Amino acid sequence: MTHHRYRATRALLIAGVLVTGPVLVGCADDKDVDSPPTSPTDATVSITMPTPSSSQVPNTDEITPEAAKQLCDMIRPEIDRWRGQGPTVGKVSFNGTVHNWAARNGGLNDTVVRDRSVVDAITTQNCPDVRQQALEALDIPDLASGLAGFGR
Repeated sequence: MTHHRYRATRALLIAGVLVTGPVLVGCADDKDVDSPPTSPTDATVSITMPTPSSSQVPNTDEITPEAAKQLCDMIRPEIDRWRGQGPTVGKVSFNGTVHNWAARNGGLNDTVVRDRSVVDAITTQNCPDVRQQALEALDIPDLASGLAGFGR
């Protein structure tokens, strides 16, 4: 037991030296060291953030030709999967595709929420064949009726 007490005391002593050593070194004679100022200075820090130009901020109500093409490109490879899933599960996947597309294009979700038929208008104009295949796979009369969680 005495041996264990000796080892514990020795460990505490070593730990104490390690902790107080740097403090003692810090208390060394510092006549040659400049001391910090005793009062704060009147320094002012200014941070300026650049404002985005109008070309950097996407118009969340505008569906660009690139965005319209992207919707078609995102629907096209999903059609066979929707056929295999059946209309009920396929509509869930279709919704995910439209939400993903809208999010990728500056938050167009608001536009689709206000008017779900915008998806039909885009696909009718840009990829009528893809739209028709999607309607058949999802067993719906129009793409707007296949969207859940969007407005009327």
